[in-house]
Amino acid sequence: MHEEIARLLSGGRKAVLVHGNADVDALGSAYALSKLFPEADIYAPGGLDRVARVVAERMGIAVLEECDLSAYGKVAVVDTSTPEQLETDHPIPEDAVVIDHHFPSGKWGNRPMLVDDSRVSCCEIVLELYDRLGAELPRDSGLMLLGGMFTDSGGFRFADPRLLRAFSDVMERCGIHMDEVMTLTKAPDSISERVAVLKSMEHMRFERIGPCLIAVSLAGSFEASVCRALLEAGADVAIVGSQRDETFRLSARAKQDAVRKGLNLGAILGDVGTETGTVGGGHEGAAGVSGVGDAEAMLHMCKCRAMDFFRELKARDAL
Repeated sequence: MHEEIARLLSGGRKAVLVHGNADVDALGSAYALSKLFPEADIYAPGGLDRVARVVAERMGIAVLEECDLSAYGKVAVVDTSTPEQLETDHPIPEDAVVIDHHFPSGKWGNRPMLVDDSRVSCCEIVLELYDRLGAELPRDSGLMLLGGMFTDSGGFRFADPRLLRAFSDVMERCGIHMDEVMTLTKAPDSISERVAVLKSMEHMRFERIGPCLIAVSLAGSFEASVCRALLEAGADVAIVGSQRDETFRLSARAKQDAVRKGLNLGAILGDVGTETGTVGGGHEGAAGVSGVGDAEAMLHMCKCRAMDFFRELKARDAL
């Protein structure tokens, strides 16, 4: 499949798309892919998240928020599990190449795909594409891939042996030091983010199933940051929602101990999204769902699904 992807992306002008509020893993994957197959523009119709914006500025990476896909001969989509996550009204070509590491949503149809949901980061899949094609890895591409691996593994908290081996290999091949990766991806918390986290604590509530705590809250923004704060405060699972007019957005995070016991937030939020006609999915320990609807109602549904898991786990442990 790697050779087929290379054939599809070779030659011609290309657009590489990333999901809305794209993170460093998406940006790093898109950048390295654009260097592997030149004459490529990175298109982020839904913008970049705070850290990715800082990284793009530090690396001098041009990212388009508006473009006409019909002007490109080839299109690739990275780190995006569903077309809806692209947050664009442009139709995605049927021959667009999809490179991803999320739990398959089945919404990409018959488009050519290079997907491995066992990978911690999408950057690992792009790196594997370099290696399979025998392509030289430029230093700036290597640094961006390392940034994506580092951030998507939560600073290695969620890393597996394959990611650590790939990370070490790129460091050695490109002569990159660890402090360069950490400096690249370090962005100071904004005052608005800190305020959002503190305000969300006013709305926080939790449920207990045995020794496991599930915390939920409403926030005005920075849902993922609030999730991380709730996990740091002691929750095993955190689900945070925000409401914007008729639309909502939920982020969910879980501690790795819960994931090792079988919790899969990507599957839970994906199922809730399917049942409610919204868009959900992600990884075992980090997922999201968004669309038209009521954030409070969606929080309740997702919380109940997580509680069901822990009830079943408690029942099994009692046997």
